[in-house]
Amino acid sequence: MKHHGQRRQPRTLAAALIFAGLCHAAVAQGTGGAAKPPIVLDSTGAFEVGGKVVSKPGDPGQTLSCDHGYVEYFIPAKKRSVGLILWHSSSTKVWENRWDGGEGYKSIFLRKGYPVYLWDGPRVGRANWSCEPITYTPDYFDQRNFVAWRFGVTYPNWHPGLQFPSGDARAWEQATRARYDEFDTLDNALLQAEAGGQAIDKIGPVVALTNSAGGWRALLSALKAKGDNMKGIVAYETPGFVFPEGEGPTPEPKAPFGPNAVPLAEFMKLTKFPIQLVFGDYTDSSPIWAKSVKLARTFCEIANRHGGDCEVLLLPDVGLRGNSHIAFADLNNEAVAEELSKWLHRKGLDKFAGE
Repeated sequence: MKHHGQRRQPRTLAAALIFAGLCHAAVAQGTGGAAKPPIVLDSTGAFEVGGKVVSKPGDPGQTLSCDHGYVEYFIPAKKRSVGLILWHSSSTKVWENRWDGGEGYKSIFLRKGYPVYLWDGPRVGRANWSCEPITYTPDYFDQRNFVAWRFGVTYPNWHPGLQFPSGDARAWEQATRARYDEFDTLDNALLQAEAGGQAIDKIGPVVALTNSAGGWRALLSALKAKGDNMKGIVAYETPGFVFPEGEGPTPEPKAPFGPNAVPLAEFMKLTKFPIQLVFGDYTDSSPIWAKSVKLARTFCEIANRHGGDCEVLLLPDVGLRGNSHIAFADLNNEAVAEELSKWLHRKGLDKFAGE
């Protein structure tokens, strides 16, 4: 697997991580928890990718490097041949920890041997240099997050059986602070796709794990990538889709999350790798998510009609109840991760390097 631009850390890092992992395992055993294998890394680091350089009007000697993405990477000492790029819509925080502070997808899948890449797209998070003026106006999102993430129909009335520590005020405070300011327009999705496609080309074989509108951006990034490094997409609750022209719903390029349409020849790129569209519980209680499930089924029907490999997974259908919009950060995220592991195995994407 290629890792251009990565800065390798000294081998003493591996020894330190082994020690830290063994200490973690000892603590888990001492408190009655199951011991977990240590996370042993060969390297870790970060790099920027994509973007452009713009000159100051009237003074071309002054420039700004902007609209790039940011990739933070963690490479296990014993690694699988396909990595996972964790593609957020709310923020990278949701991949790092469970809502109660427990282990998130980043650590879960590093323990399984997958190289992990945390992605910040242009103009958000650690890639916030914009080539254009951006006006930030404070909005009042806390209660809207509660409803949009399906913690309940109205704030603060939690869904019964929710896989969120609803009695933990600190967990709710951490969840709502985790979100980045977003720009959910087609123009922004296409901007992020330019850098996202270059990131896929640079990283090597990878499966995109996405959340919310990150799924739409990953689909568009797969269209922008020049090579065939995108080996799969598992999209947790995307509201945005891309369809071939003349098929599916009417395009709405000015609406948040589209959908948008591309020529069939371009759409065919999305039929070259497997796609799984995953939804949690309570989708019937929310018009936007009920609509998204319906769109997901339509997308898969069209992709499969053109030779693709696309499926929709509702977590309650496999016995996982109570999951929110961000299922991989819920209290049962290890069970949710096991469903992903099953999918990776079925698609032959879990082999170790050299196998």
